[in-house]
Amino acid sequence: MKKFIYLFMVLGLVFTACDPMEDIYDDLDAQEKTISGDAVFTLTDDDYEELGVEGGFSSVDQAKGLLPAYLTDLYPVWGKGSSALIGYNLVDGLSNLGSVDAYANAEVYRLANTDYPGAADNAIGFYPNQDPEDYIGDILATTIVDPVEGDIVLAQYKQYVGEPVLGVSDYFSVDFVESETLSGFEEVSVIGDDQVWFGSRYGVQVSGYDSGSRYANEDWLISPEIDLTEKANILFQVNQAINYASGQLELMNILVSTDYTTGGDPNTSTWDVIDLTTKPDGTSWTFVLSEDYSFAAYEGETIHVAFKYESTTTIASTWEIGQATIKIPGVEGDTDSRGMYFTYNADGEWEASKDVYYLSDSDYDSMGESSGQPGRYNNFSSSTDPEGYLPAFLNFKFPYAQEEDALVVMYKYYSGSTNVRGNLYELTSGDWIGNNPSLQFGHDGTNWVPDNTIKYVLLGSDYSLIGDALIGKYPGPGGSASNYGNFDRREGNANYWSNDMLVEGFNILLDDMDPGAVEGQKYNMTFNVYTGASGIQNLTVIKTGGVWFEN
Repeated sequence: MKKFIYLFMVLGLVFTACDPMEDIYDDLDAQEKTISGDAVFTLTDDDYEELGVEGGFSSVDQAKGLLPAYLTDLYPVWGKGSSALIGYNLVDGLSNLGSVDAYANAEVYRLANTDYPGAADNAIGFYPNQDPEDYIGDILATTIVDPVEGDIVLAQYKQYVGEPVLGVSDYFSVDFVESETLSGFEEVSVIGDDQVWFGSRYGVQVSGYDSGSRYANEDWLISPEIDLTEKANILFQVNQAINYASGQLELMNILVSTDYTTGGDPNTSTWDVIDLTTKPDGTSWTFVLSEDYSFAAYEGETIHVAFKYESTTTIASTWEIGQATIKIPGVEGDTDSRGMYFTYNADGEWEASKDVYYLSDSDYDSMGESSGQPGRYNNFSSSTDPEGYLPAFLNFKFPYAQEEDALVVMYKYYSGSTNVRGNLYELTSGDWIGNNPSLQFGHDGTNWVPDNTIKYVLLGSDYSLIGDALIGKYPGPGGSASNYGNFDRREGNANYWSNDMLVEGFNILLDDMDPGAVEGQKYNMTFNVYTGASGIQNLTVIKTGGVWFEN
C-alpha cells in the first residue's frame, strides 16, 4: 500500500488582521478540516505485515480495532466526510482466492441459437430434461480457438423452465441491457462524433444533449446481417424509451435494408421505415415494448435492422433501446439465463469446473425483485451488498451441504459497469462464511470509525420519480426536476428545492430503492443542481424511526 503525501499551497492571501500569521494559521486549520477523500482498496501482504498480523485478521472485531489507526497513518490529512472501503482476509482455514480471480477473468461464450440441441425446432435454450453439461463441452470444442490446458470459459446459456410449447421463438435476439455493450451492432456516426451510441446498464443509448448544450447529430446503430432466406411468418419487436423528444419523434427511426453492406455508407442504401403502433411518447424514461410487427415483406431476404438517431441544436432527445428481437414459429416458453464454468484439461477436453457456482437470473430473483434487491437488475452493487444475501441464499440453495464444504460463488456486480466478481464460501458451524469480506470506515472529524454510509449518485430516472411524486404538492419544483434532471437551488426562484424538500424527495426515492434499509443506515446522496449554472451537490440522510432525516 503506497502512502500519499498531499502538499497544499496557499497563494494570494490578503492580510487584514492585526496578526497576519495568526490569520494564516487559522485559514490553514480551516482548510485541513475540510480536506476529504474516498479510498477503495484491498489489503496486501505488506499491509498485514505492517498491521502486525499474518495473512489476515482472526475476526471482524480485530479488523475494526486495527484499521482506524492504519487509515490515520495512510491518510494523515483527511478529515470529516472521508470514507474508505477496505477488502481484507479472514484467516479461517479457507484456501487462497487465486481461483476466484481466474473465474472472474474467464473468457465468456454466449451460446448461439444454433448451438442448442433443439435448434432445428427453433428452440432458444436447453429443454428441461437436457443437462447442459452433456452438451457444452462439445460446443466449446468447436468454437474456442487454440485453447491450452488450464484455460477457463464461462458458458452462458438459457434453459427452459416449465414445459415449452409450439408457438414463436426468438430467431435473432439482442439484450443490450444484459450485455451493456453494442452487442456486435455497427455504430456509424455521420454527424457529431462526440455524441454516439454507447452501452450502459439501461441498454444502448444516444443523446445530442451534453453539459447544457444541444448538438446536431446523425448516428446509426446497425445490426449484423440477418439471414431470413428460409424463414416465414417473421415478427419484430423492440423495447425502447425516449425522453426530451419535444414532439419530434420523427428524428428517431427504426429501419430495415436488404441492400446495405456492413462497413458501408448507410445513406447510399435503401431503407424502409418501421412504423410501430406501440412506442414511447418521447416524454419519459419508461420503456415501452412494441407490438409484434410483421416482417412478412422480408421473407426470403437477408436484412440489416438499423436505429437511426438525429438531433439538432434546439431538439436533442435521449433514446434508449433495451432489447430487439426477430421471432419465427418455433418453441415458446419461459427461460432462465444461467452460466457454467468449463476448464480445458490435459486430455484436450472441456470439462465442467468443480466446486464453482455462477448465479442465474432466477437466483437473483429469489433474493427479492424490489428496488434495492438483487433481482431488480439481476446483479449486486454497492447498495446491494452480496455479503448481505449470499450466506442465506446458499443455505436455501444447498440445504444438504456438509460442514466444511467449500464453494466458489461467482456473480455479476455493478460499479459504473457490470463485471463478474466472486468469493469462496465455506460452511462453518451451519453458516456459509466468505473469505474476502470488506469493511467501510468514515471519518467523524476526529477518528476513523466503522461506517455504513452508502454513497449514491442519482440517475436520470430518479429525478422523474421524485418530481412526479411531488408535483401535486410542489408544482414548479416537481415539474422542473422531472423535465431537466436536476434540482433548482436558486433560493427565491419558483422552482427552488430547499433541503427539507430534498429530504422529502429522498424519502420517496430510498423507500422505493432500498425499502429494507435498517435503522441507522446512512446515504450520501449526490445530485445535479442548477444555481444559474449546472453543478453537483451532496446531502447525507439517516434512517431514524423508519423515516429518512438529514444527517
